[in-house]
Amino acid sequence: MRVVLAQPRGFCAGVERAIEIVERAIEKYGPPIYVRHEIVHNRHVVERLRAKGARFVDDLNEIPPGSVTIFSAHGVASAVEGEAEDRDLMVIDATCPLVSKVHSEGQRYAAQDREIVLIGHHGHPEIEGTMGRIDGKVHLISKAEEVAGLVVSTPDKLAYITQTTLSVDDTRAVIEALRARFPAIVGPDTKDICYATQNRQRAARELAMSVEVVLVVGAANSSNSNRLREIAEEQGVPAYLIADADALDPSWIKGARSVGITAGASAPAELVQELIDRLGTLDHVELATLPGITENVRFRMPADLVDPAAELSLQANHAPEGN
Repeated sequence: MRVVLAQPRGFCAGVERAIEIVERAIEKYGPPIYVRHEIVHNRHVVERLRAKGARFVDDLNEIPPGSVTIFSAHGVASAVEGEAEDRDLMVIDATCPLVSKVHSEGQRYAAQDREIVLIGHHGHPEIEGTMGRIDGKVHLISKAEEVAGLVVSTPDKLAYITQTTLSVDDTRAVIEALRARFPAIVGPDTKDICYATQNRQRAARELAMSVEVVLVVGAANSSNSNRLREIAEEQGVPAYLIADADALDPSWIKGARSVGITAGASAPAELVQELIDRLGTLDHVELATLPGITENVRFRMPADLVDPAAELSLQANHAPEGN
């Protein structure tokens, strides 16, 4: 069996930063460290951090006053920040910087007295956080068909922003429909779309065109992982979203000579390796990796958790040749 890996796959810089924030906080302040909601959408990551001393809660009233508290990578509403302050919680914000950028864009448009159309999935933590940080009217839609039903006060004063786990391809039809109905609508440049989402979706599409079956490692509640499976299926091949190697159904790959593997942005690399090992128990595996983008993005840590010596070493390692 030829097993082909997508490139890139797995952790993005925002997820790596969020996990490292929890680990550094535990090391600096000692357990328990409280985290509002799952730090990222992956049970294996959450369980590993829980074993180190992280405590995951759904509501801030579950956290003892004065405790060290981390907001997840998905971001939170302003009201949650206010509640944390009222409870005297020491907050460390692990919101992905690209999510924070969407918040800033929405706030800027609202300050211009524009109503905002937010393209995203109802109920997703990132959407709840984004809507809760914009002081103005926000319309949430996910499909182009919903544009016709939008009721806005001033059609000439509209803007749109998007959930970061949607790619340019995901939002293209919605944005085209918005521009057709509201020619004066404004929005961010496509370069502001999350690089990791775009890269992984492009890689999943290319992977699906070269194999007979695609396996996507990721959590069922991970928006970007579900989208990777959908993209593979759109290329006409069977695709399955699995949490880990134990979830593999051998019948999915029976008779397949080539199997592709990719992973959502919150799925750790060891889960991919365990899946490869599992496939190796079913057949002889010849492993290959598709050519693709190598991501070197790294986001800064919050000031409270910066290790000056480590940061200097990191900067030296990433210095251009000759410096």
